[in-house]
Order: sequence, then C-alpha cells, then structure tokens
Amino acid sequence: QVQLVESGGGLVQAGDSLRLSCAVSGRTFSAYAVGWFRQAPGNERRFVAAISRNGVMTSYAESVKGRFTISRDYAKNTVSVQLTSLNAEDTAVYYCAARRATYSDYVGHYSDDYQYWGQGTQVTVSS
Repeated sequence: QVQLVESGGGLVQAGDSLRLSCAVSGRTFSAYAVGWFRQAPGNERRFVAAISRNGVMTSYAESVKGRFTISRDYAKNTVSVQLTSLNAEDTAVYYCAARRATYSDYVGHYSDDYQYWGQGTQVTVSS
C-alpha cells in the first residue's frame, strides 16, 4: 500500500507564493508517477500538474502554466509543487496522487489515472 501526505497549505495574500509537498511512503518511490489536483467548494476536482516516475516529463493545466512548478526529490521521497502569483481562483483543497507507472515517462492527467490519494491540504488566497 502507498501512503501520501500533503503539507504546506495555508492562508496567503494574492500575489504570494506557497510550496506544497507530498510525502510518499510504503512502496518504491521511483516506480510511481505523481500528480496534483485541486478542488474548490462546490466544484469538481481538477488536474493541476504531474511528473513522471523518472522526473523527466512534467505536465501542467493551462490555468497554472508558468506559475506552478512541480518537482520530485528521490532522496526524500517527496514531490513538491511551487505555487507563485497566487490569486483567488487558486483557492482550493490540493491533493497529491500516485500511480504505478509502467513507462518511465508516463504522466496521468485524470483523477481515474491514479490509484492512491492523500488527504489534501487547504490553500486559501485572500485579496
């Protein structure tokens, strides 16, 4: 079984930055592609960013491209996303998710692509 725990959320002002981290445990970290999703109250969970198990391939939602950066640290078994230029539309619960990847350069873009999920961390952007 794979466990994921998000951290780093909080209350920030518009224009500020946050770094969210996802700690992955239970299995071989390098075997899993990891994605980030977010869900605002009353809305559906939406794709944010993803990174392949080898760390080479990354993908971003159009709404966050150029503002968010995803990375992974193999020594710490973590995947992080740096959020910059935050605005009110970024307010949501952010979740990380993992899936066992057959191909080293695979990234998933849909919730159903992922097998394991964290509990989420709240990001609130105040104008």
